[in-house]
Amino acid sequence: MRVVIQRVSSASVTIEGRIAGRIERGLLVFVGIEEPDIAADGEWLAQKIVKLRIFADEASQMNLSVADINGGILLISQFTLHASTRKGTRPSFNQAARPELARPLYEQFIAQLSAVLGRPVATGEFGAMMQVALVNDGPVTLILDSKQRE
Repeated sequence: MRVVIQRVSSASVTIEGRIAGRIERGLLVFVGIEEPDIAADGEWLAQKIVKLRIFADEASQMNLSVADINGGILLISQFTLHASTRKGTRPSFNQAARPELARPLYEQFIAQLSAVLGRPVATGEFGAMMQVALVNDGPVTLILDSKQRE
């Protein structure tokens, strides 16, 4: 699993004109799932994401997590995170998991994140065309991959 995490002042996702998910201060997380991914990848990422100390404390140092600030998480599925442009300029998505594997892992990841955070996370809709709006705070953007475990 690969995630792109953005620290945000606010974020929302709209599907067919309706707001499907919205948060104020917190993390916008895009997740891409590939064929070899299993539930343990989601569990490792959930622990890492919720505990990342990327919010400022009283001394303006990045010492607080999303849990510490009582922030929200907006999770969006994004298979394009596993795009390859090795063979030219048209991306290949062969590394991305097929929907029948990706959807259950995405739904399990929602539950894993919610459990670690201690409250529900906001989400988009798997496979839907979505419009994501955000105010990146910092900007702070991180990329994590469960296969690299850094």
